[in-house]
Amino acid sequence: MDKFWTQSYPSGVEAEIAPLHNTIIDIFDDKLSEYANQDFITNMGVTYTYGQIDKISLTIAAWIQSLGLAKGSVIGIMMPNVNQYLPVVIGVIRAGMVTTLINPLYSPRELKHQLVDSNASAIFILEPFCKTLEKIVKETPVKTVVISKIGDMLGSAKGALVDIAAKYVKKAIPSYELKSNPSYKVISYKSVLKQAKSLPYSRPTAEADDLLMLQYTGGTTGVAKGILITNRNVAIATYQFIEWFKPVYANMSANTQMHSIIALPLYHIYAFICSMVGLSMGQHLTLITNPRDIPGFVKILAKRPFHLLPGVNTLFQALVNNAEFRKLDFSECKLTLVGGMAATPETAKRWLEVTGLPILEGWGMSETLGVGTANPFDGTEYSGNVGLPLPGVDIDIRDDEGNILTIGEVGEMCIKGDNVITHYHNMDSSQFFTADGYLKTGDIASMNEQGAIKIYDRKKDMIIVSGFNVYPNEVENVIEAHPKVAECSVVGVEDELQGQSIKVYIVKSDKSLNESDIKAFCKESLAAYKCPRHIEFIAELPKSTVGKILRHELRKAANQA
Repeated sequence: MDKFWTQSYPSGVEAEIAPLHNTIIDIFDDKLSEYANQDFITNMGVTYTYGQIDKISLTIAAWIQSLGLAKGSVIGIMMPNVNQYLPVVIGVIRAGMVTTLINPLYSPRELKHQLVDSNASAIFILEPFCKTLEKIVKETPVKTVVISKIGDMLGSAKGALVDIAAKYVKKAIPSYELKSNPSYKVISYKSVLKQAKSLPYSRPTAEADDLLMLQYTGGTTGVAKGILITNRNVAIATYQFIEWFKPVYANMSANTQMHSIIALPLYHIYAFICSMVGLSMGQHLTLITNPRDIPGFVKILAKRPFHLLPGVNTLFQALVNNAEFRKLDFSECKLTLVGGMAATPETAKRWLEVTGLPILEGWGMSETLGVGTANPFDGTEYSGNVGLPLPGVDIDIRDDEGNILTIGEVGEMCIKGDNVITHYHNMDSSQFFTADGYLKTGDIASMNEQGAIKIYDRKKDMIIVSGFNVYPNEVENVIEAHPKVAECSVVGVEDELQGQSIKVYIVKSDKSLNESDIKAFCKESLAAYKCPRHIEFIAELPKSTVGKILRHELRKAANQA
């Protein structure tokens, strides 16, 4: 398709990119040295510079190489956002290995699947999650387990206090008995750093098409799929975002270091690519270990000015509902970005009222390295769409037969670009791609005359009522505008007469809210077939660790009922 949308790009943003680096190891070598004296990561009040992380990651890389693993062996990382995370990721890649990032809240079954499917040789894990690993490690190919305590990179005194509090006060570390045995070796993170000081490091050769990451989808239905991510994918995605950031940096003084808040978990592709962009641009990243602790999160935000806050809709909802957050100074903040799930108009409205900042939406998925579309970063208002295809990205809208649709027509969004993967791991990938190589995203969308994409819903979430298509997001946006609704989620349930009917699960913000209120409110703004026939009030909606509402769980419960 002719990339006509590039005519709508902000001034100075190029339509195509020419990355300075083709491999991530080149980016690490260059940028960790270039910004050596600048602050890089802060967590729990402890900061490390680029130069310090450079040395630590090389130490980890040397130790990994001492294990005698073949180049490209897979190493798992199972941690929340702590100071250990990025030096381990960088160390694994600098050792010439492939990393697989693991959700630390996985169940034993989910963890076993990822370790077995990826054929992981080793794993770096934070102590609170060792109990989960202990239950299944003997059933996996893992031969080396590196256990890190929470306080390992918080300094001797503070680290010891944090570890004691985590174990005995907060009871956050379930007892476990992971010890070296004939099946696998166990070593502490601090021992790795100590042993590796005398070990040699050999920089591996790296090519753009070499496998870099084996990322797994959320696994919200069935078994999680492995995504084969190359150096090229990550390098291109990083530079696509760097290009899109140009309008922001154009309005900042040259000696100002951008301070970014990384509240989303780094195992998630959205946060991971934010960290790679941050590293490449010399940003200072504040890592939030537990963003669900909103009072604690707000205290961190209050400590010093921040410029960039990426998040998901549910996180922004929780923040604007916090009285202390509403007192913060937002004068230095340049960008608040929403991805991962759609931002609701009501959240965007309240966010603007509280912060004076627009929510700028973007769209991406694990298969695209979190890159796809975004509203221009010089935008001044919430648009209700997910923006334009980024530089180097090609997008079209297709019907079920694969025909390309015209402007304004609704169909499945398909995407192509060097940031997009070409294969899944251990499975036939052809069903996920068009004949001409576009990834089928599963998102129902349309494109306007400027090239901006509007996403209606996931293809699998669309509800068909008496032959009419109903998009849950539209119904949710209407209901969430009710002043007595905190949040809601809409699903389809089987219906003998209509095929499907609409059910809404609602979390109240006011106890007086009742079904009649909701039905009358919907009748004012929705066609009759879009109005929910079933209404259920619940205490909270099921969510993933990233904050996405898990519609599939609600759909299952609704149909069982």
